[in-house]
Amino acid sequence: MYEVLAALGAGIAVGIIFSFLKLPLPAPPVFSAVVGVFGVYAGGMIYKYVLEHWMTK
Repeated sequence: MYEVLAALGAGIAVGIIFSFLKLPLPAPPVFSAVVGVFGVYAGGMIYKYVLEHWMTK
């Protein structure tokens, strides 16, 4: 849980700094970002599942 809060805090700090400096936010559009993160997570879980259930027999 500490990692989640630290990541959230860092993201908020970066957002504030970039907005203060009037720079574009270093993030893709919101929905695309959420889908991309979910895709990375799902890919990792699929890889683990395949290794554990298909490659160890």
